[in-house]
Amino acid sequence: MGTSQTEQRGLWLGLLAVTMFALSLPMTKLAVGSHDAPLLSPWFSSFGRAAVAGLLSVVYLWYHRARWPVGNQWRTLALIGLGNAIGFPILQTVGLLYVPSSHAAVFNGLLPLATAAIAALIFRQHAPVRFWAWAGLAALFVVLFALWRAYVTDGFIAVHGADVLLFFAIVFCGFGYAQGAKLAREMPAAHSLSWMLVVFLPITLPCAIYTAPSHPVPWSAWLGFAYIAIFSMWIGMMIWFYALHIGGAVRVSQVQILQPFLTILFSIPLLGESFSMSTLLFAAAVIWAAYMGKRVPISPTVPAPALANKV
Repeated sequence: MGTSQTEQRGLWLGLLAVTMFALSLPMTKLAVGSHDAPLLSPWFSSFGRAAVAGLLSVVYLWYHRARWPVGNQWRTLALIGLGNAIGFPILQTVGLLYVPSSHAAVFNGLLPLATAAIAALIFRQHAPVRFWAWAGLAALFVVLFALWRAYVTDGFIAVHGADVLLFFAIVFCGFGYAQGAKLAREMPAAHSLSWMLVVFLPITLPCAIYTAPSHPVPWSAWLGFAYIAIFSMWIGMMIWFYALHIGGAVRVSQVQILQPFLTILFSIPLLGESFSMSTLLFAAAVIWAAYMGKRVPISPTVPAPALANKV
């Protein structure tokens, strides 16, 4: 297969992965319900998805005879898991009890830029003033959206507690991704994802069993849970890493711009959420600012990783 064909295949696989990620919010909402009509608890949904993905990762690592982490790699895996296996899913799932998934999709538009900003701070990379200006503008759009949504829903301007949870969920996720980028210099990204999930199995599996529902839950909630555990947390990430590897990280990562819009689109038939032009416009504004910010080069303090997207 020629280089152009391989890159094209990477783009299509990237689009498939992003489509899977876009379904994560509506499927999580399908699993947990709402504050007034709860289904699976946010704790079980969060710990359970990581536990299922962790068990799948055990099989994956065994099949590929993956090398065991060494030294400080264990610490980095713990930091990745703190962001991606604990902080992000719990905060976002609890937030989704109070707001529609299309609402949370606007916050997710911050993720690529948030990851770059957190990485620049953690690794002391030089980021130009215009990068921080675009990052600040994207965050401002999110705040304005939260205030606008509160005004339309409640009749007064305020920041809902769910918005705070969703914002910090993005911070945790960006932190985990940034730590993952650091570890990707030392091991294949798919292996670091799997090892992270395995490292947290002693926490996620007992917590999932302890918080498992003792009351009947509709099959639709279990369907949503199965999706976020198998596709969002594991298969989608594997496809994404492979797509970045064969199609080029810079090129394929731009497909992620579509994710918030796809989430809003999927939320209409799956959850019966009404189409909101204001939500769509704010999502477009956040994505635009994030895209412009991501185009600003950040000077690395370390050599480019050799294994960044190798599966």
